Amino acid sequence: MIELPPPGTETVLILDFGGQTAQLIARRVRDAGVFSLLVSPRITSEEVQRIAPKGIILSGGPASVFESGAPSCDPALFSLGIPVLGICYGMQLMSHLLGGLVESCAHREFGRAKIDVKETTDLFAGVDAHATVWMSHGDQVTRIPQGFEVLASTTTCPFAAVRNSARKMYGVQFHPEVTHTPQGGEMLANFLFKACGCAGSWTMAEFVAQECARIKKRVGDSKVLCGLSGGVDSSVVAALLSKAIGNQVTCIFVDNGLLRKNERDLVDTTFRGHFDVDLRVVDASKAFLGELEGVTDPQQKRRLIGHRFIEVFKEAAKSISGDVKFLAQGTLYPDVIESGHGHAGTSANIKLHHNVGGLPEQLGFELIEPMRLLFKDEVRALGEVLGLPQHIVWRHPFPGPGLAVRVIGDITREKLDVLRECDRILLEEIVAANLYRSTSQVFAVLLPVKSVGVMGDGRTYDATVAIRSVDTQDFMTADWSRIPYDVLALISNRIINEVKGVNRVVYDISSKPPATIEWE
Repeated sequence: MIELPPPGTETVLILDFGGQTAQLIARRVRDAGVFSLLVSPRITSEEVQRIAPKGIILSGGPASVFESGAPSCDPALFSLGIPVLGICYGMQLMSHLLGGLVESCAHREFGRAKIDVKETTDLFAGVDAHATVWMSHGDQVTRIPQGFEVLASTTTCPFAAVRNSARKMYGVQFHPEVTHTPQGGEMLANFLFKACGCAGSWTMAEFVAQECARIKKRVGDSKVLCGLSGGVDSSVVAALLSKAIGNQVTCIFVDNGLLRKNERDLVDTTFRGHFDVDLRVVDASKAFLGELEGVTDPQQKRRLIGHRFIEVFKEAAKSISGDVKFLAQGTLYPDVIESGHGHAGTSANIKLHHNVGGLPEQLGFELIEPMRLLFKDEVRALGEVLGLPQHIVWRHPFPGPGLAVRVIGDITREKLDVLRECDRILLEEIVAANLYRSTSQVFAVLLPVKSVGVMGDGRTYDATVAIRSVDTQDFMTADWSRIPYDVLALISNRIINEVKGVNRVVYDISSKPPATIEWE
């Protein structure tokens, strides 16, 4: 299924050939004020014409155009009169399909390089004559297609950037989207504004207006259930729905027994004061924990929790007068991509998100996911436009399955209580050290590992807790936070001294990729 952009939105399509930076290209385009959409390379020219994009970008990818089964695209895309930019593999594929020659390099080129810019009227307008770029390729174009000319070269890559002026086609062998190409933003902006003629007018305010109109038209006089967890995503969805359809929204907060300490009271007191919607609190902790008893597989945890949520919503809907036809969810673009539902392209199914796809056929609701094309930082910007308080907008993410995916292995009430106390101490100290806004997500994980310790004069054999803190812009990639040692020491000392059953604290220094942010 092709995701369609909001009506009337100038859009640039990004054909995802499996490169690690495909999502980064999408972010860079949006940062320039142009809506972008990742799509499968298998998209047809007819589907492209239906979307009517202002431009097309072909992403990089790990394959070689010579490989059997290497991803390709519809050659008719190059005859639509839409400007095209090929990046790395995208450039090679475009050249290959248009009659150029691509050959394997004697040595894979990886790292920074200096390009010699030969022409500065469009793609390289305002760019240094000897700009630094980031190369990452094993093949390269050795003969450009007819009608193309050279825009830039390096000592080892004579066709580092090329152009067909008549057809508004461009190719770059390097990656302008990464920070290692310092002037890459200018190059992408030149493509968007000079080649594609974009206005760069896409803003969150525009998104709010478009989405409110779309929601009103779709919902009509029906009512909408919204699962409110207290996290940023569901809070912004609730605020957006409230603005669009007012009292037609009923928010359901489910206490599933997997929440952080005092979360239920916090959500209840906070949201009754900030939302002009009907808020109902449902205590379903016994049902959730009973269903999860003895379950250790993380995917199964997510499935069971997702299905139970649906049953709770269905039951809650029975007590609401009127036609409850829709269920709203805070699905985001990274969720869609990681779940493999985004564009049926080359992205792997990394993990199952309980709020993306796979909903039971007997659901009985139509799904509304107004933010499924937004990245996390865009959701925060949307929350600010909607006037949500800062302490809600800037809350760190909390997974839909809650602490179920932060207790590794089987789940018990005792383990959950231990983790809640660890989580409380961790967040208290992160806030006290003024690190909450400078970190993107901080949490504790209870491991199924016990180790020997000494407390007082006695031997202990207790649990291990892992601390995870990451810094990220879009949650598609993330790096571990460099929290000062004295802060980590204080967190560790407090957890071990104050939480009975824990005698060891470790710090996770894995980045994403290869690790995910959550442990499960």
